[in-house]
Amino acid sequence: MENKQKLLSAVSLCRKAGKLVMGFDAVQESVYSGKAYLVLLAADVSDGTAKRMTRACEDMAECLRMPLTQIELCPVSYKKVGVYSILDENLANLCKQYLAQEKEEIE
Repeated sequence: MENKQKLLSAVSLCRKAGKLVMGFDAVQESVYSGKAYLVLLAADVSDGTAKRMTRACEDMAECLRMPLTQIELCPVSYKKVGVYSILDENLANLCKQYLAQEKEEIE
């Protein structure tokens, strides 16, 4: 649970730094333009959206599912958003670190 909060804080930091893109079309554009280092999907994003975004990210950016739902991400996005991209390598690595810790906690 603690890592979920840390991940939420890291995503919030990305937004405050101006390095967070939200929404499917905007994220897809950031991937195609080579700006995205990491794409994050909310836990409750539809399977179709997840498949389309994973396909769009192929060989361009890593695409990972977060343990956070769209509602849990509302403090960052101010509305329900299921797809995010991070445009900074260090911030992307920070988010990946918290995702890995969360995964270890679950296992």
